[in-house]
Amino acid sequence: MHSMTRHVALPLAVVALMALSGCPGSKSQPPPMATGPGATDASSAAGQAGQTDQDEWTIGMSQCNLGEPWRVQMNKDIEQAADEHPELDVIFKDAQNKTEQQQAQVREFIAQGVDLIIISPKEAVPLTKPVGEAMDAGIPVIVLDRKIEGDRYTCFIGGDNVLIGREAGKYMVELLGGKGKVVELRGLETSTPADERHQGFIEGIAGSDIDIIFDPDCEWLEPKAQREMNSALARFDQIDAVYGHNDPSAHGAYQAAKQEGRDRQEAIRFIGIDALPHEGVKYVQEGILDATLQYPTGGAQAIDIALRILGGEDVPKSITLGTRLFTADNVADGGKEILAQDDE
Repeated sequence: MHSMTRHVALPLAVVALMALSGCPGSKSQPPPMATGPGATDASSAAGQAGQTDQDEWTIGMSQCNLGEPWRVQMNKDIEQAADEHPELDVIFKDAQNKTEQQQAQVREFIAQGVDLIIISPKEAVPLTKPVGEAMDAGIPVIVLDRKIEGDRYTCFIGGDNVLIGREAGKYMVELLGGKGKVVELRGLETSTPADERHQGFIEGIAGSDIDIIFDPDCEWLEPKAQREMNSALARFDQIDAVYGHNDPSAHGAYQAAKQEGRDRQEAIRFIGIDALPHEGVKYVQEGILDATLQYPTGGAQAIDIALRILGGEDVPKSITLGTRLFTADNVADGGKEILAQDDE
């Protein structure tokens, strides 16, 4: 557990939203757009939290795991944003990819009487009840990245995974000329992003002659993706491309193909998702991935919204972050911006 405790009390001031994060941590990328009900206010009012006499606010942050580089970056983004506000004390907990542990963490935060909870849940259904218990206790909850069931939370912040999957599918059609055999390395099937990224991809390749020949659950983990790709290489003589639900999965598949001499020699193409500057974007620059789509962490936005909630403001129920497509042709220019679609 990592916590940040500050002893200087300051009133909540106007917070300038740094940027609806382009590549997290990268100041060279233009910011993605936020849309959805009230999202314009979220980006333009950027942290206009109400004034309060309370000296310090305690925020509990439950991260489903720190085994994925993207989640490590999310925590860094939250910490960096919170560092700008000495009145905030953020307590970080790592659920280590264990649903029961994350359930317990939320209940620990409730027992501690924290002022607000941020959670990036491992799974939707099992975390729904603990989040509801926090709401019953009068503790506002920001759900970050992965959704829970129902609407018993204060605000959801996340990317449009259907849109991202659809854009990946459309680019796959372009990459393969409309036909080919594809391996889809899926994220954890009980998490909402995995289902949505698959759904979007199917929409993106609709009407083409692209076939998904193998689609194992790789749980977002590179080692498992590499093992599953080894299995695919042993089973299928023809693999034209790989669609990884995150960049570690796509990179693991590339490593497996390279070991078998079936990477560029047989022109297997690779698409991933996340686009961290030091990971997916770097892989595109190095020619390992053909493309990656940005999935913003939402960490800075979560702190901005937390300040507004703690200051007594109304906030949007849902904030949807945009994405960027990075390819060899545009990576030097910061990728191509793709705006998020309005929430229904």
